Parts: sequence; structure tokens; C-alpha cells
Amino acid sequence: MPRKARLDAPGALHHIMVRGINKSEIFKDDQDKSLFLKRLGTNVLNSKASVYAWALMNNHAHILLKSGQGGISGIMRKLLTWYSQYYNRRHERSGHLFENRYKSILCDEDSYLTVLVRYIHLNPVRAGIIKTLAELDHYQWSGHSAIVGVRINPWTDRAYILRQFSEREKSAKEAYSKYIEEGFAQGRIAELSGGGLVRSQGGWSKVMAMRRRQQREEYDERILGGGDFVNSILKETEARQMRQLKFRNAGLTIDKILNEECLKNKISIAELKSGSRRANVSRVRSLIAFRCREELGASAAEIARHTGVNTSSIIRAIARLEPGVMHSEKQRPQR
Repeated sequence: MPRKARLDAPGALHHIMVRGINKSEIFKDDQDKSLFLKRLGTNVLNSKASVYAWALMNNHAHILLKSGQGGISGIMRKLLTWYSQYYNRRHERSGHLFENRYKSILCDEDSYLTVLVRYIHLNPVRAGIIKTLAELDHYQWSGHSAIVGVRINPWTDRAYILRQFSEREKSAKEAYSKYIEEGFAQGRIAELSGGGLVRSQGGWSKVMAMRRRQQREEYDERILGGGDFVNSILKETEARQMRQLKFRNAGLTIDKILNEECLKNKISIAELKSGSRRANVSRVRSLIAFRCREELGASAAEIARHTGVNTSSIIRAIARLEPGVMHSEKQRPQR
């Protein structure tokens, strides 16, 4: 059975899992982990994404991330490509490092944000590496130490997580720490990292109860949330894909968008592709990038190849626009 396309949308919360091929190590020592985190942080800050939790184990990693305007694909592709090349070079190996592609689960933030933060930060506890909360507070390979303020990490959004517990920092840290400690006895939770209907419905007990009542509800293995949330995400995704298909069927291409915007804004194609940072050129580049993503579903890398700049520049260009700016008829060319 072919795998389903990844669900990726700006501002969505994702639980991302990266595993070594055949369960092999992806981190051999602290240097590997440090450089992985450094590159992750750079990509996150450049894309205006937010990281709420993370944990690095020897053969896998967990990241809880809310995507910026560029989605998660650019962040993860750049991170994993760079890290694979670094790791193979340093450890004198060749071939694939990671198991297939990374796994990402789109999550219902209202229901699962703090649950996932705790689950991810307790990975070293479940692995037997950490025994007490005090040890976890100082453990450098889990984002927990950044949330409680023991370590400084500019790309972990500790303030957002602490506000889930209290508006006052001291009270928030105490409540957060208590919540984490209460999870120490918690084992692996299948619906947070595995299985389709089980994941969407929040566990086998809920699935079985629904079956006894002969109820059916929308589910999708790529989504963590209740049926209403799953249904809304799938409808939104389908609507976006149908809209993009209509544009493509009408003959719209990246080059056509590029020509339209350059002509309308009186700049040359050569100037656009020169990498110029002149205000008007940057504005037009942002409009082109946003339209290509919204109307064609083009990736940042694909847009970059047509506009003569790098992928990071395209992600920043998209992020400069207010969400929804291209939906006004005034800025969308008539067809």
C-alpha cells in the first residue's frame, strides 16, 4: 500500500520522530548531539517555527514543533541532509543513516500540547537513563532543562509552555515540574507514537467503547486528535489541494507567476533573480513565493530554483507576509 502524503501546513503542531536505519545509532557521542541541536536551532529560527519539546536518544530523536509559514519540510530536509553528510564523513561510513523518511504526526494542540511535552521530555526516564526529576532538570539532551531554566536555549519556546500552567513564572515552573514528575511512572503511550485509529481516538479503550456503541468516527494515522479535529484537517487539506489542482489545470506555473508579478510591479526577471535586497524587489519576491506555495503547493526548494535565491531566503520571504494576504482579490490576478 502506498504511503500517504505528509500533512504539512503553516502554524500546525507536529510530533516529529527520526530513527536510525535498522534501529542503528544516529548519535555516537555528545559532539554529534550538540551539532544536531545547533543545526536544528538555526533552521527553526530562520523559518520562524517554534519548538516546544525535544529529546535525543542514541538511535532516535523526538521534536515537538509548530511550523512557520514554510511548513516543516524545509526545516527537516535541510537538517537531516546536512546531518547525514556530517555523520558519514566524521564516522567514515556511507549509505543511509535514517529509517526511510522522518515520521510526523499533526496534533490537536488544545488537547495534546502539554501531554506531548511531558511524553517527549520523559524519554530518557523511560529508557532508564534518568531516575529523578533533579537529574532530568540538568540533563542536556532533553528540552526539559530549558523549560525549567537550567540551560539557556534560544530556540526552545519555554515561555509558551510555562504559560500553559500559570502566567507567573515561578508558579508556572512549579506546576510544570509537578506535572512532569507525575508522569515518571508513565510507560510508552501507543497513540502518541503509533497506530491510526488508536492514535486519532486517544487509545484502545475509547476505540472499543465506540465499537460497542456501533459508532464510527473519522481517523487518520497522520493525525493525533479526536474525530472532529481529524475531519477538519482532512477537509482543509482536500480543499487546499483541489484549489491548487484548479490553478495547475488552468496552466498556472511558477514561471507564469514570476512573470506576472514582475510585469505588474515593474521589475525585471534578472533583477529578481540577482538576489537584490531592494525593498520593492524583496516585496515582489515574497509575493511570488507566497503565491507559488498557496496556489501551486510548490516547495521552498522548488521556488528557490526558479527565483535564483536559496531555500532559506524563500522561507523568510513567505514568513514576511501576513497569513492570508494573498487571499484578497486586490492582490490575486484575475483569471
